[in-house]
Amino acid sequence: MIIFDKQFDNIESRFKDIENNLNNQTNLDTEKLIKLNKEYAELTPIVETIKKYKSDKDEIGELSKLINDTDPSIKELAETELKEKKKSIIIIENELMKLLIPKDENDKKNSILEIRAGTGGDEASLFAADLFSMYQKFSDLNNWKFEILSISETGLKGIKEVICNISGYNVFSKLKFESGVHRVQRVPSTESSGRVHTSAATVAVLPEAEEVDINIEDKDLRIDVFRSSGPGGQSVNTTDSAVRITHLPSGIVVSQQDEKSQHKNKAKALKILRSRILDNEIQEKNTQRSLERKSQVGSGDRSERIRTYNFPQGRVSDHRINLTLYNLAEILEGNLDDLINPLMTDEESNKLAELGNE
Repeated sequence: MIIFDKQFDNIESRFKDIENNLNNQTNLDTEKLIKLNKEYAELTPIVETIKKYKSDKDEIGELSKLINDTDPSIKELAETELKEKKKSIIIIENELMKLLIPKDENDKKNSILEIRAGTGGDEASLFAADLFSMYQKFSDLNNWKFEILSISETGLKGIKEVICNISGYNVFSKLKFESGVHRVQRVPSTESSGRVHTSAATVAVLPEAEEVDINIEDKDLRIDVFRSSGPGGQSVNTTDSAVRITHLPSGIVVSQQDEKSQHKNKAKALKILRSRILDNEIQEKNTQRSLERKSQVGSGDRSERIRTYNFPQGRVSDHRINLTLYNLAEILEGNLDDLINPLMTDEESNKLAELGNE
């Protein structure tokens, strides 16, 4: 932990400055006060752990002197306590390292989940439906709210595209690793010769953006209204309730027609639009970061093939961390922790390595 010692004094000094400012609030406006209280709450567990670390370190120094004492009983006692303190300080060091990892400000956000059938025709749309069901079950297991914003289905119980809003505790922190190309290898129900086909679907997980995150000005939007259409293009509504919103600066287009109310469709479309704009900003930052240093697992590259689901062997492989599991049936039932937890650990390890190199 020597490499982090120089950071501790800076953290404790900043903590004292915040404490002094909070005790003298006369010159603080509401926004500044909220910001300082938030930073104070974030630094408190770090400062307390630093104090414990320094205290144990001082005790180890004193005990190291006592083991050279001429009194055998003092020497024996010091050796026992020193052994325990060294075990204790290793635990504290690990805790401190985790506390010092830079937090992803989006981890606590809700998420917009988008699933689209890729290459593979009908089989790809059936696989997209399987992924949709998998994430819905995963949400249920985590007690998250799962809301379908829009869905385009096929006649074979497949899905061309579905967009969902998932809300709850730390949704994005887990689902952010799911962005990318998911590939399936299996024998389609329409395949008479028993030949294994390979199909794909793309998954995008966006942090849900609030109005405070993304400010969209009316002049930057073009809003078109039209009548909702069903399969084959037939009109399913007699009023212009469907909404298409184009964000002119970015060129992002979002359409919504699932609701009968134009107002509700517009609200849903704006929710998706804000999240896509925020996601674009994140992707730009990740691209810039990858130019500066090795890109991390959680970067969410949409074109990256991240996972393969092999049905004949009951196997799931995550290509980013070379992880292979043989519990495909359980995973499709929403038990994704065996996949997601190692990805979270890998991201944490990468951040710790970067922290140590700073």
